[in-house]
Amino acid sequence: MARMRKRNKRKVFIKPVVKVKQPAIDHVTGNKIPKSFVFSRGKVPHSLKQLELDLRKLMSPHTALKLKEKKRNNLRDFLNVAGPLGVSHFLILSKTETAPYLRVARTPQGPTLSFKVHEYSLASDVAQSQARPRCPQELFKNPPLIVLSGFGTGYQHLKLVTVMFQNIFPSIDINTVKLSSCQRIVLLNYNKETKLIDFRHYSIRLQPVGVTRRIRKFVQNHQVPDMRNLQDVSDFVTKAGYGSESEAEDEAAAVSLPTDLGRVNKASTKSAVKLQEIGPRMTLQLHKVEEGLCSGNIIFNEYGNSSKEKTTDE
Repeated sequence: MARMRKRNKRKVFIKPVVKVKQPAIDHVTGNKIPKSFVFSRGKVPHSLKQLELDLRKLMSPHTALKLKEKKRNNLRDFLNVAGPLGVSHFLILSKTETAPYLRVARTPQGPTLSFKVHEYSLASDVAQSQARPRCPQELFKNPPLIVLSGFGTGYQHLKLVTVMFQNIFPSIDINTVKLSSCQRIVLLNYNKETKLIDFRHYSIRLQPVGVTRRIRKFVQNHQVPDMRNLQDVSDFVTKAGYGSESEAEDEAAAVSLPTDLGRVNKASTKSAVKLQEIGPRMTLQLHKVEEGLCSGNIIFNEYGNSSKEKTTDE
């Protein structure tokens, strides 16, 4: 009896079609939304490594929160990955024998701003110094606003600082922006006498004017208050110690809302704008401006070296 031969059927593999995501476009400028890498170079202490993580959180959501770094990686490795991912800026921390430094660079061809970090405080340090620290994760779903003060002195290097930090975050259109997305603010204040830049990071809160803390908590949390020890409902509203506390009603800080914002802040009512620092906090001094990406002609040097001097970084 003849044996039946088994036919080898070839399996055909169909390569799946990968859809390439189009880069997000900034509807205000028409350009790609800026994205960033925050990493360190060389050996840095633990506190500076924590500052790196705080800066990544500050740059959210348009940054790589879980960017992996290895000692053998050089600057070109990050640059090769940055192109396909649409990364437009590098924030690079490093440490010398004298002080830590922060470099802010535009990819792929520069320029690069180098700042000496005179002082810094981590986000955890800022929170520990506050009686009621507030930093919910919802704050980081949208990029922060950027405010620069004191840079209008006419110097070319300060103009570069202004342009660099203005372009590191997405632009906003005050006519179309949603108030609910404006929850954080980054403030850079330049002191022309000391030549130092104060770098601060705040959360933005709106509170209705003329409403006690107890009423706000009641509306926000939907919880039935405990009034067993009260004689009248008015005691709940006006009980001592639960008014505005240290939150003075400042007319200059009050705004009228065009739309409803949450359950407490209603349209056409006045709400007070409250800023609460969430960190990190830094005191910076512009040290050097290079024409290229961490290399090239030196446009500005705090110590007055020749502009033809060149530096390189792997």
